[in-house]
Amino acid sequence: MELMQIRYFLEVANTKHMTNSAKNLHITQPALTQAIRRLENDLGVPLFAAKGRNIVLTEYGKYLQKKLEPLMAKIDDIPKQLKMMVALESETIHMNVLAASSLVMEAIIQYKKEHEDIHFQLHQNIESELYDIAVTTKLFYQADNDENSFACAEEIYLAVPENRRYLGRTSICLEEVAKEGFVSLLGSREFRYICDRFCQHAGFTPRIIFESDNPAAVKNMIAANMGIGFWPEFTWGSIENEPVRLLKIEEPICQRDIIINYNRNKTDSRNVVDFYEFLTEFFKSRKQDIVFHN
Repeated sequence: MELMQIRYFLEVANTKHMTNSAKNLHITQPALTQAIRRLENDLGVPLFAAKGRNIVLTEYGKYLQKKLEPLMAKIDDIPKQLKMMVALESETIHMNVLAASSLVMEAIIQYKKEHEDIHFQLHQNIESELYDIAVTTKLFYQADNDENSFACAEEIYLAVPENRRYLGRTSICLEEVAKEGFVSLLGSREFRYICDRFCQHAGFTPRIIFESDNPAAVKNMIAANMGIGFWPEFTWGSIENEPVRLLKIEEPICQRDIIINYNRNKTDSRNVVDFYEFLTEFFKSRKQDIVFHN
C-alpha cells in the first residue's frame, strides 16, 4: 500500500461518497475510483460495496479502516512532533565540560533561576565536537584566539600541609618538592596533563600517591593533608578552616587558561549565545572576587 492510496481510502471510508471525496482530495472522480480499485486489487479483497446510489464499507473495508486510522493519525502528527523537537532542541544547550565543572554547575544553577525553560545536557568527552558550548583548559601559551571563544587565565598554586617545613612560606619553587607525594587527577584529565608539564619543566616526574577522576576527591585528599597537590584557586576555591597553605609557585610559571567556546550549529542559536555570554561574565565576576579577596 502506498501512502496516497491509504489517504484516498480513508477519505472515501469517512464520506461514503466518491464524488464528495474526490472534491475533498482535489482530484477527479475517475482518478479516485481507479486508485481505490488498484488498492483492492493489491489487497485481493473488496473494500466497498454499492448500496443504492451510495457505497458502504465491506467487512474487509471496516477492518482496514480500523487499523489504518490510528496509524494515519500518527503519521499526520509527525510534522507537529518534529516542530516540537526543533523547539525543544532550541531550548536545550549541550555542553562538553572538561574543566571547571563545579564552577560551570554554579553558573547553570544561577542561570536556571531566570530561565526555567532552558535545559542543559552535560557531557565529558575530550574527542567530541558535538556540543553547543565547551569548557576546556590548556597551558597558558597553547590557547587559540577565536571570535567564538573566551579565555580566562588562572594561576595554579601548590597546596601543602601547614607544618614546620612550610611554616611562614607564601611561595615556593616547584623543584623544592620533587620528592614529595602528590595527590592528583587521573592522567586522562587535561588538568593532570598540565600539572605534569609543570613538573617536567621543574626537572622531575611527580610521585603520585593518590589519584582520582573526581576533582572533589582530589581536593578533599589535599585538604586532609594526605599529600601535596596543584590547586587552581579560581575554579576550586580557597581553602578555609583546614590545616593547608596555598603557596604561589615562583618557578616555573604555573598558569593555565580556562577556555569557553560555542558553536553556531543550530537554526536558532540565540539561547546558546545568551548562556555563553552569561557564563563568560560569571567567570569574569568570580575571578574578580578572587583577586579582590587576595
